[in-house]
Amino acid sequence: MRVYQFAKQMKVSPKYIVEVCEKIGIKGKTFVSGLKDNEISAIKDYIKKSKLSGKPIVSTGTETVGEIASKLGIPATDIIKQLSDIGVTAVINDRIGPDNIKKLCESIGVVVEFKKTKESYLLGGVVEEEKDLVPRAPVVTVMGHVDHGKTTILDYIRKSNVAAREYGQITQKIGAYRVNLKEGSIVFIDTPGHEIFTAMRARGAKVTDIVVLVVAADEGVKMQTVEAIDHCKAAGVPIIVAINKIDKPNANPDVVKKQLSEHGIIPEEWGGQNVFLNVSGVTGANIKELLEIILLMGEMMELKANPKRPGEGVVLEAFLHKQKGPVINLLVQNGTVNTGDFFVCGTAWGKVRAMFDENGNKLEKAGPSTPVELLGSNSVATPGDLFRVVASEADARKIAEQKIEELKQSGIKEQKVLTLEDLQRQIVQGTLKELKIILKTDSIGSQEAIKASIEKISQSSSEKNGPTVNLIHCGLGAISESDILLAVCSQSVIFGYNIGIDAKAEKLAKQHGIEIKIYRLVYDLIEDVKNALEGMTKPKEVEVMVGQALVKQVFKIGKNQSVAGCLVVDGKAVRDAKVKIVRDGKFVFEGFLTSLKRFKNSVREVATNTECGIGIEGFNDFQQGDIIQIYQRVTEGVQT
Repeated sequence: MRVYQFAKQMKVSPKYIVEVCEKIGIKGKTFVSGLKDNEISAIKDYIKKSKLSGKPIVSTGTETVGEIASKLGIPATDIIKQLSDIGVTAVINDRIGPDNIKKLCESIGVVVEFKKTKESYLLGGVVEEEKDLVPRAPVVTVMGHVDHGKTTILDYIRKSNVAAREYGQITQKIGAYRVNLKEGSIVFIDTPGHEIFTAMRARGAKVTDIVVLVVAADEGVKMQTVEAIDHCKAAGVPIIVAINKIDKPNANPDVVKKQLSEHGIIPEEWGGQNVFLNVSGVTGANIKELLEIILLMGEMMELKANPKRPGEGVVLEAFLHKQKGPVINLLVQNGTVNTGDFFVCGTAWGKVRAMFDENGNKLEKAGPSTPVELLGSNSVATPGDLFRVVASEADARKIAEQKIEELKQSGIKEQKVLTLEDLQRQIVQGTLKELKIILKTDSIGSQEAIKASIEKISQSSSEKNGPTVNLIHCGLGAISESDILLAVCSQSVIFGYNIGIDAKAEKLAKQHGIEIKIYRLVYDLIEDVKNALEGMTKPKEVEVMVGQALVKQVFKIGKNQSVAGCLVVDGKAVRDAKVKIVRDGKFVFEGFLTSLKRFKNSVREVATNTECGIGIEGFNDFQQGDIIQIYQRVTEGVQT
């Protein structure tokens, strides 16, 4: 019996069964793993001992450890120990937040429902409650080398799951389509290449939940396969491997598995976490099982949306049609879009005039995980733009105009280039622990030599507790637009050896502020990497901002003395630290934080999301809305 089948039998989530396996020493299980009889017995015993009443508890997400213990009917000491087991350190009066409450309840097999009463959305003003969230269809992108059968697999899926009459009528290319199965629905993104996938991420749009990586069983891993893997890793998207063309006489799936394992994609039977399936887009072998695995993974990921709220989505494609005018191919991700709704989409706005599915059927409304062709925009949108329904035409117009003005202002200023020095600074501030590099070379030989040298330098730095190098992607040939987009998403610099830069890529790099360094000598490239890491680790004392506090109230405590009632919004506030006061974007005072109190008690430090009273030597002119920046001197690792 597989994990997901056993979970269904026990009426719990596959995710919970996997977590129980880890707790009782059954290692390496995923939701598709098989379970032996003795393992099933051990899991049942654990669940029987640990599981409480099947009745869910209701939480606001703000309870203390003691309050949660009371709701669960478990001693607080046991809850504190259980929290420690899942990596959370807390005492009885600590508030652990909704995420940790959820983890805690999952770890002991209890369902938790969250009740939110005052949270609203940025646009639409709708109050969302847990009961409004419903499962949504997973969104899947199929990637792989151009000749490895992606289209054949997608065509087989469509033919098998769409009525013959409808399949023949499919003329709408809306960038995605929905497959309805007995067990649930799946949305497949039908856009070419991983470049589109990463371009949308570069614009801040997360579209894909799961990637199906197609590799031909008779050809194995190719350059585009490796690029797709690196883009998926940068996005943090789970990968299902479909070894295609298994019907070919020279098919060798074991060779494919070995090749993929060299790139960190390891099959479950080899101790990895990736699901591998041998399939054929021609005969349909294991395509049904592939769809079942996608649905199971979607269930494991607990994909949910609220169809009751105003619609939100992302633009997959957009163009100007001679008869229809501006057309938006939209994937609705949350909420519901209705005919007649006003919307904003980047710099475009409008009123939904009509919507159609991929079969050309007219829709009056479209809910979560629904791809549509939408008419009614005042101009052509941009792929990757976020789409949101708003309350009125005036709101739509105003938001779009603000966006246009922002773009004008950003166009005046040259985009700041992300340099090695910037990355060094981030490492010093504790926000970055590694130097991310995309490496492009003229040949496999030079690439292997450079990789080996960089890995040696990185290992040496790591042994000294210094930063490391993460080679995000290695490829051959000129630097392309795809490389730039990957650099944007992964915050990398690009190193090239004996290669050129595509003209479009160079323009895109300037737009996004990506540093490209081209070398003619391997020695120079290696020295730059070495010097960068050594510079990061060479001690130097500098002044860095460690926190920010927002002034919410001002209290007069004497004739000429004021105290600011603050909320620490970032980092921490520290007594005796240097401070700068920012008002309306300008510095108005520099001094020292001489008084820091929680209630009536003087304290040394105050953490994020905590209220406190702040007094500053020589300054009494606090105003509500002031930002107090807190600075400390630290040892930096940047060489100047």
